[in-house]
Amino acid sequence: MSSQKPSIPKGTRDFSPAEMVRRNFIFDAIRNVFKVFGYLPIETPAMENLSTLMGKYGEEGDKLLFKILNSGNYLDGLPDAESGMRDAGSRIQYLTKHIAEKGLRYDLTVPFARFVVQHQNELVFPFKRYQIQPVWRADRPQKGRYREFFQCDVDVIGSNSLLYEVELAQIIDSVFSALGIKVLIRINNRKVLAGIAEAIGAAEKLTDITVAMDKLDKTGIDKVNDELIEHGISYESVEKLQPILNLEGKLKTKFEILTEFFTTSETGRKGLEEMHLVLQHLKELDLVNKFDFDVKLARGLSYYTGTIIEVKALDVAMGSICGGGRYDDLTGIFGLPGMSGVGISFGADRIYDVMNESHLFPDTILASTRALFINFGTAEEKYCLKLLANLRKKGIPSEIYPEPLKLKKQMEYANRKNIPFVILVGKDEMESGLPTVKDMRSGEQRPCSIEEMIKLLS
Repeated sequence: MSSQKPSIPKGTRDFSPAEMVRRNFIFDAIRNVFKVFGYLPIETPAMENLSTLMGKYGEEGDKLLFKILNSGNYLDGLPDAESGMRDAGSRIQYLTKHIAEKGLRYDLTVPFARFVVQHQNELVFPFKRYQIQPVWRADRPQKGRYREFFQCDVDVIGSNSLLYEVELAQIIDSVFSALGIKVLIRINNRKVLAGIAEAIGAAEKLTDITVAMDKLDKTGIDKVNDELIEHGISYESVEKLQPILNLEGKLKTKFEILTEFFTTSETGRKGLEEMHLVLQHLKELDLVNKFDFDVKLARGLSYYTGTIIEVKALDVAMGSICGGGRYDDLTGIFGLPGMSGVGISFGADRIYDVMNESHLFPDTILASTRALFINFGTAEEKYCLKLLANLRKKGIPSEIYPEPLKLKKQMEYANRKNIPFVILVGKDEMESGLPTVKDMRSGEQRPCSIEEMIKLLS
């Protein structure tokens, strides 16, 4: 039998030890911030029932769900497709319903909503949780876009208070400050967007309007106007929209223009009121200058109902690296109506790419082992094993070279693994009880007692 060339599916990746150390640096930084703000961890299964996932992400999102074939003979007893079912999409939906009952989770928010409803009697509300797990999307792989990737979500559910929007804004600032990433944080409110559609007399065209507005920076105002007309929005409504498409300036100016614009839209005024309160709190916290109130920001997921946030790196061309918002009734689809929540998700894989490209990872994080004991022979091995055990009991990552090879080779091993110290124990050191500790960066070496060694390596 010919050997098979090893490979992995497109859009997935292996991670080397060096990459995992960097990834864990990101996860640890994010997790530490979550914990400081009082959030607790949960985990949910990699696969969910398709009934849980379907219909929660819009039509395009449903297409990106990875479906899992039923076990056994999944074609056994499959009924014939209806004769009138001619288009491929209908046939796929029909077959999927009969051969696949489960799918890989698309994000962490919908499984979280399912978790809350299923465990509602065990939870204390408002319930604050964080979750760091992989998700899967059958997307076309490209830079910064993978089929398997990690999300780091933080949500609070069971409260309408806008203080939680402020708290999540603080979390965003704290995480990216800890990681050293310069970011642009855009913020808006879905009620503001709905108010814009109402004010121009095209409330039923909200999705078309927001999709077109989102392209303004890429295509320019003329093409945005053309797209709006193509989607059946009247010339009169498009003309009314122009002050919004040209909206710029300081916060005060934006609020003045929008207040006048929303004279006929209660929804818009409510969204503007929520934005004002959130931004006022951020001003009091000296954070408001880090946030850009952008009325063009829409976010794609259909369940957002209030504040929406999106974060992009300033120094690296990349899609959003964090985003989220408020969802007023996500749990209602699982039988628990009226449970408002708000949350954000950090894209760990994109954050990794940004930090890697910007050389933001500290060199020291690659040195997982603090000290290497050089192996000079059988007697020295026995002596070193006791010292090694003492270091490990003190929580100092350390190891011994497995064989008494030439000193040069053992030193090369330490250098390649970025181990900062080597410990040499020969006959003289065993007799004196003072091992020699060498600093691999400076080249200096000196005899140390076990107590001195622990202090030096800690």
